[in-house]
Amino acid sequence: MAKLRRSSCARRIMGENLDSDEVTQLLDKLPTKAERKGDRTDYPSGRFKIAWGGMWRIIAERREPGDLDGQVAEILAGTTEDLAVWRDLSFRFEVQMFVGLFLEERNEGLYISREATALLGARGIALDLDIQDGRDDSGR
Repeated sequence: MAKLRRSSCARRIMGENLDSDEVTQLLDKLPTKAERKGDRTDYPSGRFKIAWGGMWRIIAERREPGDLDGQVAEILAGTTEDLAVWRDLSFRFEVQMFVGLFLEERNEGLYISREATALLGARGIALDLDIQDGRDDSGR
């Protein structure tokens, strides 16, 4: 089995009433991106979206070849290790590690270590995998 071509990873905390400042204070780390319910995001195309709720996220650098263990470690580095804080957040909000896996061949694989899964599980972080086939990123 070939090694996974590329991976992207972001930790997302989402909820209708999420206050991004509160999450930043609780986790003791600044987000890469944050929004509150009602925030407007404008796109270059002229389109826009209004946030349905709050979202707080940290986005890791893309890795090529794929390295989910390294990305999980990068995202969790510097955040609180107080599991009570994590349990509280996962009780009140949707907490997930959103992962993009990009294949070049039909049969590529990715190993996720027990250390990485233990870090996620102890913090109540769900793993959400988005697996893309071997076509280029433009969908051709």
